[in-house]
This record gives sequence, structure tokens and C-alpha cells, in this order.
Amino acid sequence: MNALGRHVLAEFYGCPEEILGNLEQIKQHMTQAALEAGAEVKETIFHQFSPQGVSGVVVISESHLAIHSWPEYGYAAVDVFTCGQAVNPWESCNYLKEALSAQNMSAREIKRGLFDTHLDHKPAANY
Repeated sequence: MNALGRHVLAEFYGCPEEILGNLEQIKQHMTQAALEAGAEVKETIFHQFSPQGVSGVVVISESHLAIHSWPEYGYAAVDVFTCGQAVNPWESCNYLKEALSAQNMSAREIKRGLFDTHLDHKPAANY
């Protein structure tokens, strides 16, 4: 079966509070994670919560990377969704494990857009 995309759901534990609570650091790490995987960054948007936590999205030509952090727990939830074969989402996850100084990472991959036929065949619109 062919898949249109790969979606890695990653959880990072044991991260320093000062990293997970810093919007500029998180933005830099997420953008670099996309670049490490060979993705083309299109846009970024990040938000600092009060009293703590950061959420953000890096939009890439190949899909997106997203994060939400809980500095008080040393925890971050990250999605890395890539389409095509050129970008490996695991490279982004492995980079982030180091960049966020995570003591532990738990992740799983989900294939998205599974088809029994060749991907160059476009199904008819069903609406």
C-alpha cells in the first residue's frame, strides 16, 4: 500500500523548563528541525501562554511540524507530518530530542493517505 504522508507523533519527557518555556528557543528549534530533515520552511507561527507554555507550527512545503509544551512538567507534544519521500520526519524528531535536552522520547509513526493503487492515479471527487 502506498501512503501520501508520514505522521510522527512524538512525546518528549524530562526537558528543562527554561527551554520549554522560551518561545524564541522553541521557534528556533522547530524551524531547525524542519531544515535538518530537508524540508522547505514556508511560515511559522508561535504563541507564548501565560503563565507558561508555548504552542507553534512550522508550515513546510511537505506539510507541517507542531508543538505544545508544558514547561512545568518538562513535557512537549510534537507532530511531524511530511508528504512525499524526500523528507524523513524521524530526522526532525531525533534533532528535537537533542535540542530540547529530552531525557526520554516516545514516538510512533502513522501512515496517512493509504491507497491500494498507484499514487499517480487520482480518485474521482466524491461530493
